Formats: sequence, structure tokens, C-alpha cells
Amino acid sequence: MNNYFERRYVITGIFITLTIILLGRLFYIQIVDDRYTLFANRNVLRTTIVYPARGAILDRNGKILVQNEPVYDIMVIPKQVVPFDTLEFCRMIGIDKAGFDKRFSKAKKYSPYRASIFEKQISVRVYAPFQERLSDFAGFYVQPRTVRTYPDSVAAQFLGYIGEASDKAIERSGGYYRPGDYIGIAGVEKSFEDVLRGQRGVKNQMVDSRNVAKGQFANGAYDTAAVAGEPLTSSLDLRIQKLGEQLMHNKVGSIVAIEPATGEILAFISSPTYNPNLLVGRERGNNISKMYKDPYSPLLVRPIGARYPPGSSFKPLDGLIALQEGIITPQTTFFCPHYYQAGNHPVKCEHYDGVTDLRKAIAQSCNTYFCYVFDRLMNANGARNIRSNLTAWKEKVNKFGFGVKLDVELPFESRGNVPTPLHFDNVFGKNKWRSSSIISLAIGQGELLSTPLQMANIEATIANRGFYYKPHLIKAVGDKKITKTEYTTKNEVGIDPIYFEPIIDGMQDVVDRGTAVQARIPGIVMCGKTGTVQNPRGKNHSVFVAFAPRDNPKIAIAVIVENGGYGSSWAAPIASYMIEKYLRDTITKPRAEVEYIINANLLPPPPGWKPPVKKLTRKDSLRHDSIRKDSLKKLKADTTQKKIELKSASRKSRNDSINKILAYQPKRKEDE
Repeated sequence: MNNYFERRYVITGIFITLTIILLGRLFYIQIVDDRYTLFANRNVLRTTIVYPARGAILDRNGKILVQNEPVYDIMVIPKQVVPFDTLEFCRMIGIDKAGFDKRFSKAKKYSPYRASIFEKQISVRVYAPFQERLSDFAGFYVQPRTVRTYPDSVAAQFLGYIGEASDKAIERSGGYYRPGDYIGIAGVEKSFEDVLRGQRGVKNQMVDSRNVAKGQFANGAYDTAAVAGEPLTSSLDLRIQKLGEQLMHNKVGSIVAIEPATGEILAFISSPTYNPNLLVGRERGNNISKMYKDPYSPLLVRPIGARYPPGSSFKPLDGLIALQEGIITPQTTFFCPHYYQAGNHPVKCEHYDGVTDLRKAIAQSCNTYFCYVFDRLMNANGARNIRSNLTAWKEKVNKFGFGVKLDVELPFESRGNVPTPLHFDNVFGKNKWRSSSIISLAIGQGELLSTPLQMANIEATIANRGFYYKPHLIKAVGDKKITKTEYTTKNEVGIDPIYFEPIIDGMQDVVDRGTAVQARIPGIVMCGKTGTVQNPRGKNHSVFVAFAPRDNPKIAIAVIVENGGYGSSWAAPIASYMIEKYLRDTITKPRAEVEYIINANLLPPPPGWKPPVKKLTRKDSLRHDSIRKDSLKKLKADTTQKKIELKSASRKSRNDSINKILAYQPKRKEDE
């Protein structure tokens, strides 16, 4: 009896133990380990990310700068792949067997059970026949995507480009981005990524054992719709943007145009530029690699990233500061003997201007006049106080947005440079420098550096007679106009409006009868200033800044053509064409003049460039040997002939001399 009860307890214990083990295993499989859930779901359920279309980008008149076109990513789940015709698969999507093996190995390494991208961005033309055969390739399916397309292929540096999210970007996003997702890398695409990308959706589909879709899961109850990105309306005017890029073809430099009344940027040109369509599609990697190696740096955003001495275009700003400080009046004159003596070295002036007032000095770009003005500014409180005078001058220059960031909506903006007393202490030694030591600042040279955007902003400030709105590139997001306080606040520069008129008089004379007279536009009063910027690495840069019309200005512009020489040669005519195109939508100058600018090639030789030397083949060597032998024979024959001629001439000359001597002998008496 006791044995019976003991066996019963043992058997019961065994059953309880087995039950606990089974329940524990079920708990582990269903709750702890998600492998089997993944297997089960992937047998019947496919969850697909629905990528939204990125927001389009338009110009100020609603013309499309960038939009989207459909492409397709081929996705793979390695564990679901079964043997198939690999060569046919490769033929259909345009890869070789080695490429297939490399891609498949990468997918398995990522995860045998999770979907990953096998081939990116196949076109509609490739997708259509592949989709018909998709059921033959178990484990593969297609993910619809969109990529950017650029109808006019302009404004590449402004628009920027998109690319795959890096590991750092994925980490910073808090899990929003995944490997293979696209993200803005540069330009507006980067700055407005959160607005342009939209919101991703999810689509759940039932699939059979052959991975063929069989309809929605739960009638779409668990699906979420993708939300397209917001369109952006930029401030650019496509008409003058395209014209500016044509005019700057085969040139290095930049053009920035601003609407003074709003601060909106009308043209944003960086040259050399590139076709933004090259950074889309399967050849993107190869194309961008070539651009990185290009000696002319097409990926550099020159309007905000390149820094140039402003040259003579800086002189009106110095004149305004001197007028405000009472250092000069519009009637103040200085004598220009063709140079200014700064200590023991002269600063040359392009002309002998003689007695010169402010208006004439701006019109003729007189270096001597503005060297006198700068000397007075630096020594206003005595030469020993030059440090404080330079600091005060720097602060006044900075108020114009020169030497400080203007916070345009693009990454990697440079602030330029206005030197400090500490800089000159490091150069000359503490308190061992005077106004003559830094006189190059008077004519916009030396340590002064500005971006093209800053130069254009100074012209907008002069056009507004003493204030500017921060330059910006985007007018609206979706249907909402951007009304940021920073874009609607006047930035006063601390100069009384009355002092702008004499400066503007001189700038009008620059175009009417001064250094930029060839840039005049009939019927439009344009005020400008030429600049010829010294360049230690080659020919001087050509600079021109301007605004028009004089009253109620509509456009302010800065043009820089590297290695272009005088400002009147290239920068001034380019600016005049841009201004007239914007104001009248036409150009009255002869078409031949415009085409001459467009077709001119001013690209400097790249660093380290040498003329190519052709390698001689054996055939070339034999030909050259034959030519050399023929030349030697001819030379020998010519030499022999010359020797014969010389001997003959010498003999003839000797006989003539003898005859002359005999002819002039005195006659004898008998003969008389």
C-alpha cells in the first residue's frame, strides 16, 4: 500500500516537472525569444516601410527647381531565398555574378532573417519586366522609393543633395533613420531635412510561400499612411539664376543678388557648378568622387564659403565711416600724385587724379584718397591710441555684416575676417605698428576677407541708406510664409542716412562716366563700384558690386570672377546683364557681347599643372631620326654652298680692290 502511494507521488512529480518544463519552453519561445515569431510572421506577413515623397523646392515664381521621380530598391531576406536562375536574375537588373555574390553576402552578414537592400534605385524601365518574374525569386521583393530630379539642372550648391544616412546620423536621429535611408547631406536639403522628408508609413501584406503578395493584412487596420514632405518656396529667381550660371561658365567665382527691401536672395551662383542630376542614381558614388578630385572644387559653396579681399569695393564703406565720424566731409580733398606714401613704401594709384574729393575718389577708385581717409581714422585720437581706433573701426565694419556670419539657412557659412590689434601684434610685435603698417586695409586688401554674400549685403545696406534685413533663401514652407523675426528686423549700421547720398553720387558716377562706364544700362540708373583684387597666386580677381535703380532699389549684387583682372573687364558687364534681366526680363546689349562673356574661358591652370608631353613611340622615333638626318644633310649642303659663295665673293672682292688701286695710280709725265 505504501509502495503504491510512493509510486503515485513519483509519477505525479514527473508529470508536474514535464508540464513546468513545457510551459517554461512555451513562455521562452513566445515571450522571451522572438526568433520563432519572426519565422512565423515572415511566412505569412510582410511589413513594408512606405517612404513619403520629399517636398519639392520651387523658385519665387513657383517654377520647379527640384522634384521627385519613382525608383525601386530590390530587398532580400536571405533565409527565404531558395535556389533559382542567378544568371537570369543578374541579367534582368544589370549586374554580374560576382556583384550578386558580394551583395548577397553583405545581406546575410546584416541579418539572415531581416530584409535589407540588395540593389538600389532601379529605374521604372528595369522594374517593369523584373516585377513580372518576381515570383521566381523567393526571398526578394521590391520597395518603392523616390529620388530627386532637377528639370533645369541649376542652383546645385543652393539645393545641395541627399545620400544614405551615416551611422552617426542614424544614432543622432534616435532610431528614426535606418541603414539605407536617405537624408539631406548639403544645401537646403540638409538645412530643411525635417520639413522635406515627411513622415514614413507602414504597409502590412499577406504573402504566400512563394513570397507573392496576397492582399492586405487585417484589411489595412494596422497600416499607416505616409505623409509627403512640405514643399519649399525659395527666394531665387530662376531666370537670373540660369543666366548667371551661363555667364560664369568656365570661370571660377560667384554671384549673389539680394532684394534690398526684404533681404531675399535672388541669385546664388557658385562657379564652377555641376549638374545636380549627377548626384542621383546608381552612378552617384563615382560622380561625387570625381568632383572631390576636381581641382576647381565644384562642391564648394562659394557664395558663403569662399573668402576674398573686397578690394576697391570696400572704399564706399570706409567713406561712410569717415563721414559719420566727422573725419571728412563730401568736400574734403586730397592731392593724388599717382601714389600714396605710407612710411617708407608707396601705395600705387591707377591714375594721376590730382586734387580729388570724395565723389571723384569713388568714381575714379582713387587709392590715394582712401589711404588718407584711413590714416585719419586710425590716428583720430593720436598714433599711440591706434589699438583702440582699430578696434572701434572693426566694430563699425562688423555692423555692416562684414566679418561676421549672416546666418543664412545653409551649413558651413564663413564669417570672413576683419583683423584685430592682437593679429598685428603677432605680425609686427606689440605696439610696433602704425597706420602705415596696415594701410592695405584702406583699399580692401591685406587681412580683410569677405564672402560674396557679405559684399552683396553691403550693397543692399547702401541701397537702403543705412540698414539691411538678414539675407535668406526660403520664402515659405508649404502654404505658410516664413515670418521669422530675424528676417523682418532692420539691422541698423549706425550711419546717418544723409551721409549715403554723396557716396551714392560717386557710385552712380562709377557707372555713368567712371571705371565701369561700359556697364551702363540705358534707362536704368545703376550705382556700383569696381574692384581689382590682388591675388598672390595668379592674375588679379575681377570684382563689381552694385544696386539698381538708384531710387527705390530692387536688386543689389556682387560679382567675383577669379583671375579676371580689372573689375570693369568681366565682373561689371556680368552684373549689368543680371540686373537688366531681373528688372526688364531682357538684355538690350548686342547678343554678341553677351555670348563673348558666356564663351570666354578664364579657368586658371590647376595647381601643379604642366603642359602634357607626348610619349614617343618607336615609329615616332624612327620618323624623328629620319627628319634629323635629312636636316643634317641639308645643313651640310648649305654650309658647303656658303663656303663656295664666300670664297667666290672673297676672290671677286680681291680682284675689284686690285683694279681700283690700278685705276687710281698717278699717270707718268710721258703719258701726259
